[in-house]
Amino acid sequence: MKRINDAFAFARDARVLQGTLAVSAMERLHDLLAEVSGEVSWHLEGFRGKRGEPLLRLTVSGCIPLACQRCLDAIDFALDVDRLLEVIPANADVSQDELEDDSRDFLPVEKELDVAELVEDEILLSLPVAPRHDGCGLPGASGAGERVNPFAALAGLKGKPN
Repeated sequence: MKRINDAFAFARDARVLQGTLAVSAMERLHDLLAEVSGEVSWHLEGFRGKRGEPLLRLTVSGCIPLACQRCLDAIDFALDVDRLLEVIPANADVSQDELEDDSRDFLPVEKELDVAELVEDEILLSLPVAPRHDGCGLPGASGAGERVNPFAALAGLKGKPN
């Protein structure tokens, strides 16, 4: 997999990298998947921002089979990651105001950048917390019949003296 030797030069020189990454190579995703198969496409472009700051735009697309949190069957989740990251030195002092600015995302790097790790990080950040099928019930609950309100008996006590 690609490594960028100098992320600051990559942005300054407006370089572009693109490729595919196998889902099987992204080990931190494995526990969230119904099956470890397929691949994702990524595109990384460097450029300078309005203030001259080094920026990277990462886009990732593809489909990964997430495990439904109710039935554990596969959910085909379409990835549509489009992230703009400001490259900063790993030891840079960032003010609290800058950290709270939702319009900026920082990517602290020494110099070298592992593209596969960055792609995997951004995929993990884009996933739903608890993926599940629309209308997916609890396992074994399909034949349970009509749902009974546990507080229905209290309605009969309403208005009666103690």
